[in-house]
Amino acid sequence: MRHRPRGDSRGILDPGRLLREVRFRRHLPVESLRPWVEHYWLIDWALGTPFEQRVVPHPAVNVVFRRDGDGPESGEVAGVGRDLFRITLTGTGRVCGVQFRPGGFHSFWRRPVTELTGRRVPLPAGRLAVPQKMMCGATDDERCRALDALLTAWAPEPDPMAEEAVRLAEAIRTDRTVLRVDDFAARHDVPVRRLQRLFMEYVGVGPKWVIRRYRLQEAVEQAAGGPLSWADLAADLGYSDQAHLVRDFTAVAGVSPAAYARSVH
Repeated sequence: MRHRPRGDSRGILDPGRLLREVRFRRHLPVESLRPWVEHYWLIDWALGTPFEQRVVPHPAVNVVFRRDGDGPESGEVAGVGRDLFRITLTGTGRVCGVQFRPGGFHSFWRRPVTELTGRRVPLPAGRLAVPQKMMCGATDDERCRALDALLTAWAPEPDPMAEEAVRLAEAIRTDRTVLRVDDFAARHDVPVRRLQRLFMEYVGVGPKWVIRRYRLQEAVEQAAGGPLSWADLAADLGYSDQAHLVRDFTAVAGVSPAAYARSVH
């Protein structure tokens, strides 16, 4: 179990600009929630001009609380997003988000997570109660304690199937050699059809989609890092050729890999 939150910028388009425009940070939840929760993510902003941020979503459910200026706080459950996520921030505001581990939200939701895929559902939703206090407090400690208390009150249920889904999704994320569903299933001694059912129920998308999304996020991260060979990268990430990578990258990120690399440099 990690003792600090992830430090990468995977999925965030032009992360340097994000960090210049807003205060963005991650924190771990209380230890008892870490089997299900990846991290909390907090954003504060005070902008003179509107700022648009784009994100290539992870195969993960998020619970997000937002307050603009002195307005009311809103909360929602955001299912796995298949398309590029865009948001424009203006004025002042703050966001407190929970990114669940892929497969982890099922223990709170207790229904097929595919119900949420591609959707954003206002709280309360299903059995998830509205918090009695504001989540977007003054300090990071206050926000994290409020999120800890809320998620603990939602009473996640231990579930061996959820644990398996979390473990397998994490293996895909961390092992760059995972490129094909049948090879991955054989490596973990799981029948392909069972693996597909497990991911659809607990993650919200199929294992092929998860593999492609994580490999595409690696392409985005590498494109931001400096000059590289797109043909070599395509082969390294399991694409049939460079054109296949360019099509996937452009479809999800909205720009070609070369155009994106030029924009961030």
